[in-house]
Parts: sequence; structure tokens; C-alpha cells
Amino acid sequence: MRHAANLGTLTLVAFTGLSACSSPAERYAGPSVPLGGAAEAIPAADGLHEQGLQNWLAAFKPRAMAEGISERTWARSAAIIRYNPKVIERDRYQAEFTKPIWDYLDGAVSPDRVATGQAMLARHQAVLQAIEARYGVDREVVVAIWGMESNYGRNRGKTLILPALATLAYDGRRGAFFEQQFLDALKIIQAGDTDPMHLTGSWAGAMGHTQFIPSSYLAHAVDFTGDGRRDIWSDDPADALASTAAYLAQSGWTRGQPWAVEVTLPAGFDYAHSGKRVTKSPADWAALGVRRVDGGVVPGHGAASILLPAGARGPALMIFDNFAAIARYNTSDAYVMGVGLLSDRLKGRGGLVAPWPRDARVLSSAEKQELQQRLTSLGYDTQGTDGKIGQKTIDALTAWQRANGLAPDGYASAAVLERLRRS
Repeated sequence: MRHAANLGTLTLVAFTGLSACSSPAERYAGPSVPLGGAAEAIPAADGLHEQGLQNWLAAFKPRAMAEGISERTWARSAAIIRYNPKVIERDRYQAEFTKPIWDYLDGAVSPDRVATGQAMLARHQAVLQAIEARYGVDREVVVAIWGMESNYGRNRGKTLILPALATLAYDGRRGAFFEQQFLDALKIIQAGDTDPMHLTGSWAGAMGHTQFIPSSYLAHAVDFTGDGRRDIWSDDPADALASTAAYLAQSGWTRGQPWAVEVTLPAGFDYAHSGKRVTKSPADWAALGVRRVDGGVVPGHGAASILLPAGARGPALMIFDNFAAIARYNTSDAYVMGVGLLSDRLKGRGGLVAPWPRDARVLSSAEKQELQQRLTSLGYDTQGTDGKIGQKTIDALTAWQRANGLAPDGYASAAVLERLRRS
């Protein structure tokens, strides 16, 4: 959603030769198809952190037992858990995301990613057809998520999940979330879908071809191949792709509905009608002068909203419920657009027609925080100044723009900030 390891001189080895009296779920011997390379080694940690984690682990054990984790599962799992300082380093230093949406989408829908996606559609044609028939989700959308999440399985992650999640839970910055993910990872081991040494993924717990976190795995993963395991880790992507389709289907995917249609807005369009909270039928939007970029009327695919991802100067999209279904996988509008546009290209369609305002500069987090502070000081309360542009900030900005004779598109641009500075 989002390793065999060495700790100093200690080598962690896979568990083999389990007793005949163990349950079927506990007799799992590893994937039938080899993983793409060995897991990353866990760097050595200082004794204070290591002892702290082991103390946390001992204190957590009763909760795991109360949730049905067996002594054997706990012992197998706890034996490989060590404090992973690299995970904490990555958690503390996540680079500020200041890339413009158009640069992000250039990478998401690059020629190489499109070409590889088309090759994957051909290579896995039979299984993708079967997945689409069962779950009603376009195979191109499933493959697009695969491409976005792991570059079609090339970047599945090689971090041992149990030590990573235990480290993050012990660290406590997002303790409750990672405690639940750690517990859910233990349940995956308990079910026999994989073993502790093959439960690998990203540093934050996302796993497999389409990067399920453990809670999403438990809720949505499926055994599409019928081998008794929901195997999203091996080189065979069938279970992972089917699990992604199941996730979307359970998130409200509507067969035959587009995720979005690019549109043009009429002169004098009231930007108060834009945004996800305003929904109208395509016919009602047509009555307001909204048209497809080719001049036609958008068919009646259901209730829709107008999204302006770069404000009034950029493309306009009429988005449908399938946009929200993809957003259940990842809430970022940029991510949803990446999946949607990549899937369109995999279907042989073109990209967006309207140009992006590539001359515009994206605000830094500090500048976004300043924008919120200035709006609030002028009486347009953003209900927080955290440097993140959410709906409350958009509403406040829209109201200020309207009051100052600007296009009220709610887009936090450098030009808007400069105008606020002069207010």
C-alpha cells in the first residue's frame, strides 16, 4: 500500500524441519517460486535500542496471544526480530514532496512504463482475463497499479517485515498504527501464507507486487491460483494482481465506468462548483457548459465532480466513483491520476490534451504553512497550519480568492502566496 538478515556477526537463518505435529499453517516451507534476490541485512544497532525493542516485544506478547497467535508462531517470528536502525532513519527522513504534479505524472506514465505495461498485459493475458471476469475490474487498471507500486514486480522490497514493523511500533511515533500492522503480520504467518524469513517488502511494511500493508492483505488478499496460499511475494504475480482487483471491487469499483474524463470548462465557469464535494450528473454538467475536450457531451456514467489538479490554468477532469475506488488504495490525487492515465495509455488511448502550467513553481512545505498562516490572519481560517493543503485550506483559499476578484479555484500557487503577502 506499502530480510534473511545479518546483525553484526549474528546470522539469521530460515526455519526448516518443523515437527510433524505442527498445524498445516505452520508447516509452510517457503514459496514454490524463488523471490527476486536475498533480503537486506539488518544493520547493527546499539545495545540500548536492541534491549528496548526486546523488552517491548516481551510486553507485547500477551496481546498477540490474546489475538490468537500461537506460541509456535510467536517463537518463529520473535527469533528473527532485531532493532533495525535503517528503518528509523528512513522514517525520520522522508524527503519533502515538492515535485509538481506534471513532473510526477511524466514519471508515472513514462514511455518505458507504458511499454512494459503493454508487455505485461500480453505476457499475463490469460490470468488477467480471468481476474477481470471474476472481479469486474479493468485489467489495465490492475496492471497500472502493479506498475505504479513496484514497477511490475521489479521493486518489491527486500526488508524483513517483522523486524521493521516491530522497530516502528517500539519507536512509538506512529505506535498504534504499527502495532496493529505487526499483529496483522503475525496473523499472516499464522495462516501459513508465508514464513517469517519470506515476509519481505518495503521499510514501512508494504509487501509484494502491489504493496499491500498487512491489514490490507488480511482484508483483501485472495488465493487466485488455488494452491492454498495468498502468495503476493513470489515471482508469479497472479495472487497479487487478483488481490488488487478484489481490493478495488470491494472499494466500490463500477464495471464500465471511467475513472475520469478530461473536459473543458465554459467561460465564466463558477469555480465554486469544482471540487470533490460537488457532484452532478454529466447531463447537469453539460447544462452548465462542461464538455469533453473533443466538444462532445460526457455520457451518463453516474454522479461526477470536477477536479482541477493544477487550478484554473491546468487540465480539468470530470471524475467518477471509480476515482474514489482507486483512492482507497492510495488517497493521493496524483497517485490516482497516475494509475488512471497509465491505464488509459495501456488501453491505447492518448494522454491529457490541455497543457500543464509548467512555468509555475510548487510551494515548499514552509511556504504552504505561511500561506495557511496568512489566510488565517486575514480571517479565512484554515483550521491548522501544518503545511499540508487539505480541504479546509482549499475552502479558506477559495473564499479569499473570491473576495479578492481572483479565479476561486483553491489552488495554492506561488502567485497566490505572493498576492497574500501584499494583502
